[in-house]
Amino acid sequence: MSVIPLTPRATGPATTDVTALGTVLGVWAHPDDEAFLSAGLMAAARDAGQRVVCVTATLGERGTDDPHEWPPDRLARVRRHELEASLAVLGVDEHHLLGITDGTCAAQPHDALVRHLGRVIEAVAPDTILTFGPDGLTGHEDHQTVSAWVTDARAAVAPGTRLLHATTTGEFVDAWEPARDAFPVFLADGLPLRTPESALAVHLRLDGAALDRKVVALRAQAGQTTGLIAAVGEERVRTWWSVEAFVAAEAACSRTWGTWRVAA
Repeated sequence: MSVIPLTPRATGPATTDVTALGTVLGVWAHPDDEAFLSAGLMAAARDAGQRVVCVTATLGERGTDDPHEWPPDRLARVRRHELEASLAVLGVDEHHLLGITDGTCAAQPHDALVRHLGRVIEAVAPDTILTFGPDGLTGHEDHQTVSAWVTDARAAVAPGTRLLHATTTGEFVDAWEPARDAFPVFLADGLPLRTPESALAVHLRLDGAALDRKVVALRAQAGQTTGLIAAVGEERVRTWWSVEAFVAAEAACSRTWGTWRVAA
């Protein structure tokens, strides 16, 4: 795994080591968000002896095309076990679940969730917080809402803490494009993003054992990844997710994004 430096413009003095991120707190909407977007980073940080804490808002219990076979209660139980197994692969043993129903983040009381996450931030005292940008990466309403909660919580209790937003690069978009119609997971205009490398705060390129470990973590979340891997092949999945990219929150685009909502 190679780590491309934090850019001085975005996050301060350049570094070539994940240890520069210190204690890491990731806040995500659904199980597997953390694995797709930051498995390599989390594993590298844990291997270096750093503290990594993961917060998940929902159990993604509505994330199925077959709700008859996978009613929400059953899917929630399975996805919780899968998430625990996935985090274990990465060496992450601190996990907090907010217990929100999948697809309802925007309906939750904003101020109460901000206060709750503020308490988490104060307790963990992270040097770096990872989450979605205002675009939600895919345009998913839950993703965008989690981003807003984290933004306000950090501003309230730890404004000096580094806040990084997951993003995608032109390299990812070009690799993904042939599968866009078959796997339409980017659900708002303008997504996926073509963030230039010069704008990135963190740019991890995984290979060898680091990439193998990420794929194992993804495979642990079988309910969401088995079908994808079977349909496109593991090599394509490895190519897509071999890069983990983040921008500093201060560099986030100020445009308004479209939103995709889970069907009622």
